[in-house]
Amino acid sequence: MTADTFDAAERAMWAGRAAAYADSFARLCAHPVTPLLDAAGVTEGTRLLDVGTGTGTAALAALARGARVTAVDADAGMVAAARDRGVDARVAVLPELPFPAGTFDAVVGNFVLNHLGRPRAALAELRRVLRPGGRLAVTTWAARRGAGQELLGQACAAGGAVPPARLPRLDPAEDFPRTAEGLAALLAEAGFRRAEATELEWEHRAGLDEWWGGAAGGVATIGLVLTSQEAGTVVRIRQEYERLAAGYADGEGRLALPHVALLAAGTAQPFVSCRRR
Repeated sequence: MTADTFDAAERAMWAGRAAAYADSFARLCAHPVTPLLDAAGVTEGTRLLDVGTGTGTAALAALARGARVTAVDADAGMVAAARDRGVDARVAVLPELPFPAGTFDAVVGNFVLNHLGRPRAALAELRRVLRPGGRLAVTTWAARRGAGQELLGQACAAGGAVPPARLPRLDPAEDFPRTAEGLAALLAEAGFRRAEATELEWEHRAGLDEWWGGAAGGVATIGLVLTSQEAGTVVRIRQEYERLAAGYADGEGRLALPHVALLAAGTAQPFVSCRRR
């Protein structure tokens, strides 16, 4: 896939999924929000850009700290959901943002890099809109996956799912190692000083139907896989899901699903434009 094809596939995959996301995987993705905002140095008065805001979870947490928050997302449905929650959100698509250079004191992107066909160009753009010395903090999924992250994929495989040919696949030339070291190096390459990254591990608690509901609603790659199957295959996948999910039961009616992600942060160096004046 070219970067343009990847981006188009990602946007198509998320279109119309805001409600399904809010009812399922949004709570999962909310877990790193506090350390994400801490890493970006978000406090009262901080001019913050929340890029890829989704339904606005990180933006709302920043507003609660007294920050001055602007949020963007590529999907109009996500923007509408964030606005309904009181977030100043608008549609904008990386790697081009509608803001002058140096507009923000801090930028956060919670699970955004993994949905972009040009992660390096996106990071360069985020550095452009930061003031010199401003902070960037991002999260993304790690190569090392928690056992709970594999549950739905294992159920699909056991139920005989056939992955669709149109799954988004990042151009290897645009990819980077999904490790703490690899993500820190990516930020440094994009012009962020003192770039550091670490792994985050947690157990996400979700109900059986809640965790299934994200995939059944077509959310993310696993949702694209599940909703591409014939009805009989979906029935088998659900049966396998219930069987496998029993191994994650927490004894209180929910599933305890181990997850692993990466959190990285760095400080913006001055942006030098290469455009001719």
